[in-house]
Amino acid sequence: MEEVELAQRDITPLAELVGTDRWSHVQESWDAARNELSGQTIWHVNATATGGGVAEMLLALLPLWRTTGIDTRWLVLHGEPTFFGITKRLHNLLHGSPGDGGELGEAERTNYEQVLAANLDHLRTLVQPGDLVVLHDPQTAGLIEGVKALGARVIWRSHIGRDDPNEHTARGWRFLAPYIEHADRVVVSRLLYRPPTVPLHKIAVITPCIDPFTAKNMDIPADVVEKVLVQAGLLEGERDGLVEFPRRDGSTGAVRALDNAVTEGGPLPRGARAIVQVSRWDRLKDMSGVMRGFLDNVTAPDAHLVLCGPAVDGVSDDPEGAEVLADCRTIFNALDDSAKGRVHLFSIPMDDTDENAYIINALQRYAYAVVQKSLFEGFGLTVTEAMWKSRPVIASAVGGIQNQIAHGIDGWLLPDPTDLASLGAEINVLLADERVAQRLGLAAKEKVLRRFLGDGSMFSYALLMQNLLSEG
Repeated sequence: MEEVELAQRDITPLAELVGTDRWSHVQESWDAARNELSGQTIWHVNATATGGGVAEMLLALLPLWRTTGIDTRWLVLHGEPTFFGITKRLHNLLHGSPGDGGELGEAERTNYEQVLAANLDHLRTLVQPGDLVVLHDPQTAGLIEGVKALGARVIWRSHIGRDDPNEHTARGWRFLAPYIEHADRVVVSRLLYRPPTVPLHKIAVITPCIDPFTAKNMDIPADVVEKVLVQAGLLEGERDGLVEFPRRDGSTGAVRALDNAVTEGGPLPRGARAIVQVSRWDRLKDMSGVMRGFLDNVTAPDAHLVLCGPAVDGVSDDPEGAEVLADCRTIFNALDDSAKGRVHLFSIPMDDTDENAYIINALQRYAYAVVQKSLFEGFGLTVTEAMWKSRPVIASAVGGIQNQIAHGIDGWLLPDPTDLASLGAEINVLLADERVAQRLGLAAKEKVLRRFLGDGSMFSYALLMQNLLSEG
């Protein structure tokens, strides 16, 4: 296993942003949790330090946890391609999708358990009796019983699920049931995502959130936004010098000239109104469907589509990414020249996560509108991020996206994510009326301020830990 270095964060800006009353409740709850923990450590374990919403949340929020005075540490699993192929299969199944249609038999269970047994050997050298261990998603479920045997309390945090279970979700939960039954608590993003074999008294619902002061979400002036995108090669223009950004450790970095970030379509031309989807190259995000819906239905000549994901060699737990990107490139290369001129595929390197976050921040702020046309979605932090940047968002009415957007008030929901004509029609309305786009964007930011910043998550976790640890 590898440990991700966590620095403490100045908590004052968040406290000032949310206000004295809100922050006082958070502070009181963490003081009580610290007393219950009695000097022990909180460990978080997940599958990757880069790429995807879980890593984003941990990168942003765990330094805040450390600032409360509790020893908080983050470990990343060691795995191999077969293991991550199995856990990607589970990921798709829990979203209600057949995924690759592969097996989940004894051979797969044996591989899963063997890989996690090796990781458990490492945990035995670190975890002490009385510690609290938060294990994230299917990749870690097989560690629960072994970690409990070390005398720790275990929370299993599931970031995925489906509102209306089907035969695929049932298959995924059957595989995981023997492991998750040992958890002291199971945290889900929506109550509808509760594993069917876990009793309600073990369930806690905690909504994901963002940190508004990280490189991914901090304010960037409009002129700097353009300089960032030009320097990264995503927007036409002459690179004109150093473009700096803040790192989470307090130091300063500089955006590199990324000559390989544009996968297809070249950089955005000046004056284009960018319709942007940012997500992993994941079949459930339906990047190819977004491309077809845009090209078949959006006619404004200045509208350009950007599909942006991580460089596929930078997300270790997602073997599907390269295949999905290749599919998108195949579709792109079959287009006529006119259509090719309106579509841009960007893959942002993951070797520098702070730089990646700052570039994505700039791209979301540059967008005229943001799309998240997921077929299934556990929560969808890219929606929250775009809303915080006052962008109008068109997103599928699936999963946790429904918790974020009130249709017609602070964004638009697409009732059927496979209805590509409706997607195009909604984009056309926003392109035709800038006042509507601005109204939705302003309301979106206000929604995130009220409901999806880090103080809410911290308060909920503190109450959960108090409840769990007070049981003795």
